[in-house]
Amino acid sequence: MVRGVWAVLRMVSSEGAAVLKSNKPRAGGSAALRLRFTYEPLTSGCRAISSKAGALRSAVRMPEITDHLDEKQVRLLSEMCIVIDENDSKIGLLHRAFSVFIFNSEEKLLLQQRSDAKITFPGCFTNTCCSHPLHTDSELEEKEAIGVRRAAQRRLQAELGIPMEQVKPEEMTYLTRIHYKAQSDGVWGEHEIDYILFMQKNVELNPDPNEIKTHCYVSKEEMKELLEKAKRKEVEITPWFSLIADTFLFKWWDDLQNLKKYMDHDNIHRM
Repeated sequence: MVRGVWAVLRMVSSEGAAVLKSNKPRAGGSAALRLRFTYEPLTSGCRAISSKAGALRSAVRMPEITDHLDEKQVRLLSEMCIVIDENDSKIGLLHRAFSVFIFNSEEKLLLQQRSDAKITFPGCFTNTCCSHPLHTDSELEEKEAIGVRRAAQRRLQAELGIPMEQVKPEEMTYLTRIHYKAQSDGVWGEHEIDYILFMQKNVELNPDPNEIKTHCYVSKEEMKELLEKAKRKEVEITPWFSLIADTFLFKWWDDLQNLKKYMDHDNIHRM
């Protein structure tokens, strides 16, 4: 879950386009770059190509913000996410995301450590895959969260090199959604509604080092040890993973063969 300047960098919605501006620090003041958004109406739809959209994409290349960042990760900033409100309707200031949890036949959970090139939460341990569905016809489809599950399939291949035929959308269990906000540093962060997807399957892995630093399978006991290390500041984990682990993860993990009873598609859990 990576692309955002405190929620949105490339938001073009039916209400308007978000144009990023920077407030340069005053002499002698804080060195941190402050950001604000202004919104101006568009006469065309969500995917309109306008001068404002062009300005938005130019903002992704603002040297004050991006020159020190990994080139491949900066290119991902130009992807258009699905802009939503706090109730997951397709207009607003949040964006839609997903978190995938893949377990093998031994019921061990596949974790990744985000690469140091990642713009948000570099080097942090997290669940199998975390990203965003895009504003495309196939990933916008909402029935049974099929668009989100297609996005998960796409990113599992891109990040972990899992063949797409091994992670078919219909094999993923969509459990529920959480709404959370977390800041990565003084500029970047996340504010999103996150779809939780579970899957149990042995998969082939060929991770992209630009996305993933390390990966491993962990048992429940090893997962609990990792969480304790995070509390002692010995390792870092992503905030969404920490929230899910502290609330739902072990209950679901204990009952992988009977997940249907935990499915809740009506409520969004505010974290």
